[in-house]
Amino acid sequence: MKEKNIEKIVLAYSGGLDTSVIIPWLKENYKNCEVIAVVADVGQKEELDGIKEKAIKSGASKIYVEDIKEEFVEKYILPALKAGAKYENKYLLGTALARPIIAKKLVEIAKKEKADAICHGCTGKGNDQVRFELMIKACMPEAKIIAPWRIWELKSREDEIEYAEKHNIPLKITRETNYSKDKNIWHLSHEGLDLESPANEPKYDEILELGVTPENAPDKPEYIEIDFEKGKPVKLNGKNMSMTKMLESLNEIGGKNGIGIIDLVENRLVGMKSRGVYETPGGSIMYYAHELLESICLDKDTMHYKLNLANDFAKQVYEGKWETLLTKSMISFIEETQENVTGKVKLKLYKGNMTSSGITSQYSLYSEQTASFGEDNAYNQKDAEGFINLYGLPIKVKAEMEMKLKED
Repeated sequence: MKEKNIEKIVLAYSGGLDTSVIIPWLKENYKNCEVIAVVADVGQKEELDGIKEKAIKSGASKIYVEDIKEEFVEKYILPALKAGAKYENKYLLGTALARPIIAKKLVEIAKKEKADAICHGCTGKGNDQVRFELMIKACMPEAKIIAPWRIWELKSREDEIEYAEKHNIPLKITRETNYSKDKNIWHLSHEGLDLESPANEPKYDEILELGVTPENAPDKPEYIEIDFEKGKPVKLNGKNMSMTKMLESLNEIGGKNGIGIIDLVENRLVGMKSRGVYETPGGSIMYYAHELLESICLDKDTMHYKLNLANDFAKQVYEGKWETLLTKSMISFIEETQENVTGKVKLKLYKGNMTSSGITSQYSLYSEQTASFGEDNAYNQKDAEGFINLYGLPIKVKAEMEMKLKED
């Protein structure tokens, strides 16, 4: 089960319960091997406080803390935003988008350190084990992968806490606050404990970190403006800024207005259903604004086709199939659709709701004259009669056939 020739292991380290326990466990089970912790900074903020000291104290020989936020936002989040990708029409893929870039960083450091194996702390029931390992296989097919949750004697998070206490591993959680969380610049997820039963209402006042519930949001609406260029958000309230900076600002704005809280039961890649609460305030605002702009900039056929593609693209991302020809081809198509998605969107945010307060674009396909209920020179309403006769011909022919059969 465990290979004896493994002496140096690169570990995807978060500082959470799983990976903190994994360091001493690896050293115990692989002949006191060297464990190199790799922390990918994708926007965890305060979760990274003291993480270097914690990793070393837990038994790591070395730790890398790599800031990959900009690449994460530009190369992974932005394509998903342009696609309008939502898994099962709700989940904005916060964890799924982060795993591939973290795995690429693991491979990079494993090659640099000439490591014998790469280790992750994903459970054998989850999606992330697939996402990590598919990217590792794509970038380093010869790599040995260690997944402790699939082979060790610890069977629950309670077992992990006991193990940590026995090995004097510092933890920021207790048995009562032992939610499984994943945080990055795009989202924060909460799973486990009372959330494992869909019958339980989430304890929002206890678990929310990025914002407040709608009822606790301000009684006054807040208006914001977002400018897009070719599908990418480039200005917030008239100020040029990177998408990363804008996302950080929108997380604050959306959070305080109760935006982007989702209680979701989803179908995991491995087959089971799971329940979690997701906070995606800034991402939800960006998605909504982008959808509004597309509504006036994309023609009917492209929009309808893209809606179907968004679902397929979300499934590819959710299932960890980032480095595939199909995903890359989808991204190429999506990029082409964004050529004219340029303009300004004004939104009204109020107690968890977002509404449009105006959409403008030089590429708008919306013709006020043509759409008007009044008379215009662009549309002859009499033409509709011939169109309907031709469009409805198959329906009429079928109806006549059925009527004739009844008469016979």
